[in-house]
Amino acid sequence: MINIIVITHGEFGAYLIEAAESIVGVQGSGLKNVSISPRMTLENVKDCAARAIAEMRSDDGLVFLIDMPGGTPMNVVLPLARDIERCAVICGVNINMMTSAFAYRQSLDFEHLSAKIIEDGRKAICEVKSLLMKK
Repeated sequence: MINIIVITHGEFGAYLIEAAESIVGVQGSGLKNVSISPRMTLENVKDCAARAIAEMRSDDGLVFLIDMPGGTPMNVVLPLARDIERCAVICGVNINMMTSAFAYRQSLDFEHLSAKIIEDGRKAICEVKSLLMKK
């Protein structure tokens, strides 16, 4: 099974996990959340990320869902993920991406899951009122 590590600023990731699990079901294993706090030192953030990787590393693959490109979670994860063969660092996580990751991580291979997460995340970004007004 492809494992997932969610790393975000504050409790954003924990809340996304809770919401996604209420939609697609509780993820019994293969899921780890790391919440970054401004009170944490950079070394502490790196240690938390490294421990999560050690626990979640899988031959099937490892997907990081990160809140924003260029932030501390991404900057900490990239050097750690560099040497993991089947690994994706996906930024801009939203609820659609999270539910997609949970729903398909057991049935899709690593490459297809990574692509599906990104595709479904992009589909979720839209201004819906204008779509309704066209009809």
